[in-house]
Amino acid sequence: MRWTIKAKPETQKLKTLKDALQVDDITATLLLQRGIETFDEAKAFFRPDLNDLHNPYLMKDMDKAVTRIEEAFANNENILVYGDYDVDGTTSVALMSLYLKTRSDLVATYIPDRYDEGYGVSFKGIDFASDNDFTLIVALDCGIKAIDKVAYAKEKGIDFIICDHHRPGDIIPEAIAVLDPKRSDCEYPYKELCGCGVGFKLIQALAEREGKTIKDLVGYLDLVATAIGADIVPITGENRILAFYGLRVINGFPRPGIKALLNQVNKKNELTITDVVFTVAPRINAAGRMKHGNYAVTLLAEEDEALATKYAEEINAYNEDRRETDRRITEEALEQIKNNKEEDRITSVVYHESWHKGVIGIVASRLTETYYRPTLVFTKSGDKLAASARSVVGFDVYNALEACSEHIEQFGGHKYAAGLTLKEENYEAFKQAFEDEVTKTIDKSLLVPEIKIDAQININDITPKFYRILKQFAPFGPSNMTPVFMTKNLMDTGWGKRVGADQTHLRVTVKQSDSNPIVGIGFGLGDKKDIISSQAPFDAVYSVDENEWQGNVSLQLKLRDIK
Repeated sequence: MRWTIKAKPETQKLKTLKDALQVDDITATLLLQRGIETFDEAKAFFRPDLNDLHNPYLMKDMDKAVTRIEEAFANNENILVYGDYDVDGTTSVALMSLYLKTRSDLVATYIPDRYDEGYGVSFKGIDFASDNDFTLIVALDCGIKAIDKVAYAKEKGIDFIICDHHRPGDIIPEAIAVLDPKRSDCEYPYKELCGCGVGFKLIQALAEREGKTIKDLVGYLDLVATAIGADIVPITGENRILAFYGLRVINGFPRPGIKALLNQVNKKNELTITDVVFTVAPRINAAGRMKHGNYAVTLLAEEDEALATKYAEEINAYNEDRRETDRRITEEALEQIKNNKEEDRITSVVYHESWHKGVIGIVASRLTETYYRPTLVFTKSGDKLAASARSVVGFDVYNALEACSEHIEQFGGHKYAAGLTLKEENYEAFKQAFEDEVTKTIDKSLLVPEIKIDAQININDITPKFYRILKQFAPFGPSNMTPVFMTKNLMDTGWGKRVGADQTHLRVTVKQSDSNPIVGIGFGLGDKKDIISSQAPFDAVYSVDENEWQGNVSLQLKLRDIK
């Protein structure tokens, strides 16, 4: 594990911000590291305000999208809301269909079948629209590369509005409107919205035409916050505002579907974005992975609590299946790497024709936990092989795939996660080309997991007031991660022990020369017990959180690593 301490801010900037906000060095440092340099920026950060959301009409083609939807309402046209089967896609479809149904009864939803149609807009979906007299498709979280599909729809008299956030190719589909902040010709000020976020901007624009304000749309933000968390987009700018208010909805008045999911996991405390990522998102995803994404949309759009509970129970069962399946396939993939003597490669590329397509992305993530390197997991999909790719921090796997595109049928995705298909006969050639490309382009230090440390502090700095300020940095996520600290010269006060059913965790009570003792818990750090047992001083990296035990609440260190 590499420990990297972030650079200290410039002395003058630190002093200016400290004086402006009347805060200590540590708080000012944390803010400057997040690009917050002035009183006004700090106010916007600590007090997210819905009025700071950008005008949706700043997004290219927004006026065209709104005009076309208004036309569909006026002419009683059938509108099909189309989205992908992951969390971002299904929340987007639930969001858009719920809003459009407040304006028209002629709205239906469509989620492609992961196994039959694959990712994104499909010819089958367009045929369904044509057979059922839909004249407008609103596609969410997909479509930016669907040039041939949009052209095919046009031949059948079907218009397209695309709401996407993926990187466009060189050609933009000839849709009525293509909303994507990542378009090079789009001057929208915030580029990091997820698909559901782009969908929300369209709703915001439509609602404005109705004379409604952003306050009228707050009830939809639980869906947007869920997508923001699940899609791992930066929690900055508009995403921070949308996530902040979305979490308020989830914790205050969640829609029946989300409430029913939370009841399945007995979540009673206030939920954070992290809770959403690890409890709500996997269950929504499990529908599309194990059965069909329609189940997730039905749950999220359901307004009857009893029905929502029934749907949540079904989805929870799919999630249990998913967990068992991904555990088994991960074991088989690790075995394959060992049998092929590929432990020392720069990449992991594995394939078995029987692996469940719905969990190969999760398996790829699990493999990167064992072998920290760019990873691809392939399975058979029709007459092709399909793969999910995952990367390590700092390495752009999308660019690496682009460099190997002669072996690939199609691919798409992000810097850290992508999907692709190729012909089976090209698998070995691709596998070697990918290994060669990554070996040539990756900085080898990126193959060792890194802990980025915000600041070195002392135990005496950790006070209830300090923790109250830290809590206000939430919601956490990419570009605003939970602050991580390092403290040197800690001593265990003699209570260090391995804990947990399999003794893999570590519980310590530490102090630093003149400090009071504080408890630390290190999940998965049981093998570090010898370091603290030697009675020699040690250094620790940790975040600060609260521990509640028998009604008593105390601060504790959530240990990340010790040396």
